[in-house]
Amino acid sequence: MIATFFIFAGTVTLQAVKEITVNKHQPIDKLAWLHIEQRKLLGARSYGKTAYYIPGGKRDTGETDTQALVREIKEELSVVLIPTSLCYAGSFQAQAHGKETGIMVKMTCYYAEYKGDLLPASEIEEIRWLTSNDTDISSTVTLMILAQLKAQDLID
Repeated sequence: MIATFFIFAGTVTLQAVKEITVNKHQPIDKLAWLHIEQRKLLGARSYGKTAYYIPGGKRDTGETDTQALVREIKEELSVVLIPTSLCYAGSFQAQAHGKETGIMVKMTCYYAEYKGDLLPASEIEEIRWLTSNDTDISSTVTLMILAQLKAQDLID
């Protein structure tokens, strides 16, 4: 706790407040949906961005990985993941794209089946099928995921 002094109309009031800090060593914690068709991985690009990411996002307070990923994918791609089909695929950590050096992102990835038609929605401007050759348009953590999927002979 830190003590902060507030001055109101010439009176000094002492109020204890919790110190809120951003720890650059704590990675940005995200979830991602790995969806492969015809040996290509589904990628998404947000409005105003140049790099492609793996679809997904952050958990809201109290959400499980399954709840958060189902919500995020519905918001971004207009499809519903089948919760019982989620299967852990791995976790990847890299420099966060477009962020200050040292700010990392950790992606916890899952495979899952879905219902519906894939359509960009919300902040997603475009979806694209990625291969391991898409090094110039992918975020750093996406490159790591593409390399792993290529090594597993799941994508081209």
